[in-house]
Amino acid sequence: MSALHLSFYSTFALSFLGLAFHRTHLVSALLCLESMMLSMYIALSIWPVENHTASSTLIPLLMLAFSACEAGTGLAALVASSRTHGSDHLHNLNLLQC
Repeated sequence: MSALHLSFYSTFALSFLGLAFHRTHLVSALLCLESMMLSMYIALSIWPVENHTASSTLIPLLMLAFSACEAGTGLAALVASSRTHGSDHLHNLNLLQC
């Protein structure tokens, strides 16, 4: 395994661990999700270059589009929760009270 692959795997794993263990604020959860998507986008962008193929260049663009949609939806949820509940703490959000 090259150092480049190790850096992508470690970035994704650290982002996942941050999402799993530090879920106090919605902003930190969104940042962890964005770093996961960014590491997957970079890995998918470099993968055709390493394999010397040009056929899978659409996949990173779709991943980037889904990442932008996820970021917009997350920020809309952040604004809505901070307006209704007063903070972005995840323990304040309860589906039974909505």
